[in-house]
Formats: sequence, C-alpha cells, structure tokens
Amino acid sequence: MSGNSQIIVDSNIVIAILNGEKKVTIKLEKQKVYIPSIVIGELYYGANQSKLSTKNKEKIEVFASKCTILLIDEATGKEYGIIKSELKQKGKPIPENDIWIAALAKQYDIPIATRDKHFKQIKGIDLVEL
Repeated sequence: MSGNSQIIVDSNIVIAILNGEKKVTIKLEKQKVYIPSIVIGELYYGANQSKLSTKNKEKIEVFASKCTILLIDEATGKEYGIIKSELKQKGKPIPENDIWIAALAKQYDIPIATRDKHFKQIKGIDLVEL
C-alpha cells in the first residue's frame, strides 16, 4: 500500500488494533482510515457485552476520533440492493452488516481491511487481508 492510501476497516481489524496487534497497526499507520457507522455499532455492541464495558467503550471512542466515519445514505442503499440481490442469486448469503460495509466500499471505491473471507463473494470491491 502506498503512503497516502485509503482503507475501510471491518470490526475484526478494529478489534485487532484495539488489542494492540502491531502487524495491523503498522500496516495502517500511513493510511487514511475510514470506519463505517455499522462497524461502530458492532463495536459498541461487543463493548456492552463485555466485562470491561467502560474501558472498551473508551478505546472505541479514541480510535473512532482518529478516523473518518462513513454514514449510510441513498447511494449506499442502492449498492446494498445490488450486492444483496447478486448474493441471493448465487445462493451465497453473508451477514447483513457486511453487505452494508461492502456497499460503502463500492460507493466510495475504497478497499476493505478484513479477516472475513465471505467478502470475496462480492464483486467490485477490493480486499486487504491483515
């Protein structure tokens, strides 16, 4: 990746960062990092379920403050509809939240950093495995 690349982070990548995985942190340090609002929701859901809820919420807030948050709009909805329809035709459903994340990636033409293999089923998005 070049020094001024852009990347969308999936929740598993954010969790790796929050857990201090150096390999991931180093690869993303020169990137413009975008975090979908859906991922923010997933992270807060996890934090609310954890025994260290307050500490984890603080970590999420600090991380999110350093990123640009991508919000869903009408254009995202159009991409979502295309992706979900294509996946249904193939008989290859994936989690709903990940369809929304992929829709944002297509809308903005930004690769997704993820550890989820099912994103490979979606055409028209670039993936970065960390």
